[in-house]
Amino acid sequence: MTNISELKSYITLTRPINFIITFFVVIFGALFCAAEEYSLYIILLAAISAALTAASGNVVNDIYDKESDKINHPERPLAKGIISDKEAWAAYFVLTLAAIFLSAFINQIAFAIVVFTSVLLYLYSIRLKRIPLLGNITIAYLTGLAFIYGGVAVNNVSDAYLPAVFAFMINLIRELVKDIQDMEGDKKVGLKTFPIKLGTKATNILITSLTVTLIIFTFYPFVNQIYKIEFFVTVMIIVNPLLVYFIKLLYEDNHYKNLNKLSNMLKLNMVLGLLAIILGK
Repeated sequence: MTNISELKSYITLTRPINFIITFFVVIFGALFCAAEEYSLYIILLAAISAALTAASGNVVNDIYDKESDKINHPERPLAKGIISDKEAWAAYFVLTLAAIFLSAFINQIAFAIVVFTSVLLYLYSIRLKRIPLLGNITIAYLTGLAFIYGGVAVNNVSDAYLPAVFAFMINLIRELVKDIQDMEGDKKVGLKTFPIKLGTKATNILITSLTVTLIIFTFYPFVNQIYKIEFFVTVMIIVNPLLVYFIKLLYEDNHYKNLNKLSNMLKLNMVLGLLAIILGK
C-alpha cells in the first residue's frame, strides 16, 4: 500500500463518521450543561478523548468481527485484508492509551469514565455482543454516557440526564435494526443476537414497543416544564412523525438496503432530537 492509501484504511477502520459524531455529542453535552464559567480547552480534551475511545472500540470490534464482516461488511479494511490483525491491534492500543492519557487532564471522574468505557468496549467485543440484548444495551448505554461525559467536563452532570436517556433509547432501537441487518453473517460465525434467537418478527415487535415508549417519553420534559414549548413543537412536527414513518418502513421491508436506510434515519432523528432540546432549553 502507498502511504496515502494506508492512512485512508486506518481512518476507515476507526469509523470516522462515528468519531465525528462522538466528538460533537460531547461538545454538545458540555455546552448544554455549562452553568458557570467553563474551559474550552477542557471541553476539547473531553471531545477528543471520547472520540478516540469510540474509535478504539470500533477497531477492537472489527478485529473480533473479521469473519462475520466478510459477509456483512466486506468493504471494511480488516475484512478485505488491507490491514492485518497485528496492525489493527497496534492501532487499538495507541488509540486507547491516547484517550486515557488525555482524560487525565480533565478530572478524576473523566479519567475513570474513559478507563471504564475502554474496558466495557473490549468486553463487548469479546463477550457481551454475543448475549442477546445485553450487547445492544451496552452500546446504547455508552452512547448516552457521551452526554454525561460532556457534563462531567464542565462539572454539571444533572442537565445531561435527559439527552442521555433519549440517546440511549434511540440507539438501542438502532442497534436492534443493525442486528437484523447483520443476521446472515452473524449466523455463520455462531453469534446469538436477539433476531437470531427469537426471529425478526419478535425483534420488530420489540423495536416497535421501544419506539412507542420513546414517543411517549418525549412528552415528559414538556409536561414537567423542563423544556419550553419550542421543544414540544419540534418533537411533534418533526421527530415523532419520523419515528412513526420509521415503524411503517420497518414492517414494509426487512431487506439489507432498507434496514441500512432505517439505521441512518435513526441517526438523523437523534440529531433532530438534539436540535429540539437546544430550542427548548
